[in-house]
Amino acid sequence: MKFERKHALLLLAVAAWNVFSFGNFAKNLYQAYDAGEDRAAGYWIAHTVLIVVNFAIAGLLGSLGWKALKATRTD
Repeated sequence: MKFERKHALLLLAVAAWNVFSFGNFAKNLYQAYDAGEDRAAGYWIAHTVLIVVNFAIAGLLGSLGWKALKATRTD
């Protein structure tokens, strides 16, 4: 399969959305933790892992999207 410009833009858009939405989630999670919200340790750990994994996915998608976008420019 050959990536087209529309595929590259979709990958970049999904990566940006992941960073925006999970960045906001991370901010809210930290504010809840800082306010002393009473939750089990597993809650904080699970949500932190979720945020880290989604940032990694955003990095991967962004990298693929950027490479695909550069490849469409040279054609």
